[in-house]
Amino acid sequence: MGALPVYRWHLAPDGYATRRQLRERGLRPGGQCVAAQLERPRRRRGPLVAYLYRIDLALPVRPMTPARRAALAAANRARRTCPACRRDAGYVIPTSLGTCVPCAYPDPDRSEGNI
Repeated sequence: MGALPVYRWHLAPDGYATRRQLRERGLRPGGQCVAAQLERPRRRRGPLVAYLYRIDLALPVRPMTPARRAALAAANRARRTCPACRRDAGYVIPTSLGTCVPCAYPDPDRSEGNI
């Protein structure tokens, strides 16, 4: 396999799209390899790179089934559940804290039963 064609930002030929652009069209890469890449130059750092896929080889997005919807809801619920107090925090627990904010920073003036 040869090197990927590299295009400048906004200068990719028709027939190529990024993952996000495919998703907007209701498509997914569907197992195809990256066909090309875009590079956007930046000062003092390496260029931003976006991978491109061929639109004609893309497949339709798989429909959301009830089982997939339930699995996604369970995963999101697990991300909101505090491991210390086992309550739904109502937000995704920050990985930097590892627990909900009241457990990470307990208020010494309040009793533990009232939060």
